[in-house]
Amino acid sequence: MNRQAQAAILFLTGAALLHAGLTNLYLRYVKAGLQPLLLASGAILILASLTTVWYEWRGRKPKATETQDPNHNPNHEHEHAQEDGHGHGHDHEHAHREPRISWLLVLPLLALILVAPPALGSYSAMRTGTALQQPYGYNKLPATGPLNLTVVDYAGRAVYDHGRSIAGRQIHVTGFVALDHTGAPYLVRMALNCCAADAQPVKIALTGKVPPVLEPDKWLEVTGTYTTRQTKDPVNNGPIPYLKITSAKPVPTPSDPYDESWNQ
Repeated sequence: MNRQAQAAILFLTGAALLHAGLTNLYLRYVKAGLQPLLLASGAILILASLTTVWYEWRGRKPKATETQDPNHNPNHEHEHAQEDGHGHGHDHEHAHREPRISWLLVLPLLALILVAPPALGSYSAMRTGTALQQPYGYNKLPATGPLNLTVVDYAGRAVYDHGRSIAGRQIHVTGFVALDHTGAPYLVRMALNCCAADAQPVKIALTGKVPPVLEPDKWLEVTGTYTTRQTKDPVNNGPIPYLKITSAKPVPTPSDPYDESWNQ
């Protein structure tokens, strides 16, 4: 891999990072708060590629002293090389030969450009125990009207606050559908700390007027009320609260499919 190829890979990687950072694509990899760092990384890679090209061009530019020296004898260097028994071409070939394994650097670039992985869904959620954690505190809720809560917020209030702040209120929650091996439905949101690699599910079990046909990974906005009923996650025995549904409707997949509220 020569310098030109290295510069091209750096440039394309930087451009791919900028493209992901300027669109919603980056939300499939990292949390929203990391967008500035992602854009800065892309810009640095592009700058590094342009710098590499400039240094390569400057190194190949002939020096004025070499082209204008009237006493320069090209045969002198050839004779000197023959006396030493080694040619400069042979040394140059061995000094600048890079290992072919360096071309493996192209694979992450191809993956970033050609493969846009979907957000983690029901398959991962039902094979991973709930990651619900007791929050340090709760945001203040409006005194009247329906409550728009995240899966993490509702589950935390239902389990650790025992529903004191949400009992008797109409609640709207959005998440994707997951079904266990018995067909029991859950409303799930994958929560993350940093990136999709550490995403873990938080689950709400559904009861009440559950739609008769539910398809895994489809997103629902459910309206319901708090109930004291709870169950245990069969994977890690973690607590899963129930939500008593009064109505439900399908919604498009949100631009940010992950829930970042659990560590705030």
